[in-house]
Amino acid sequence: MSDAVRAVVAGHGDFAAGMVSAVQQITGRGAVFRTVTSRDLSGADLEAAIRKAIDETGARVVFTDLQAGSCTMAARRVLRDRQDVLFVAGANLPMLLDFALSAEADAVEAARHAIERGKAAISTVSQPQATSHKPRAGS
Repeated sequence: MSDAVRAVVAGHGDFAAGMVSAVQQITGRGAVFRTVTSRDLSGADLEAAIRKAIDETGARVVFTDLQAGSCTMAARRVLRDRQDVLFVAGANLPMLLDFALSAEADAVEAARHAIERGKAAISTVSQPQATSHKPRAGS
């Protein structure tokens, strides 16, 4: 498996760096990602940063944190003219681990598998008893 950058991870604050740091600690394969943060960037600057990360690395996948966050909006604008890049919103650690460990040569196919792994990793640990909803103070 090569450690060449295969995907961009973009998010708010330290989301991307934190997720990639966890991937690195668990697998030693954090180098397959380039990170982008929205911290202190305008929408146009964030769009430029994502575009630059894709162009410099040849990444074919962009993972973001939130469905309708600023990173997602910027990525959508970048990908309007980049039909060769897969966009994934709502990234989680199991998804990024699966992607990093994939032996799949094609990054887009690796991401498609990782998406399913990320979805499957979401679970409920306990089932609390139903209670009546009481409005919070000040609501």
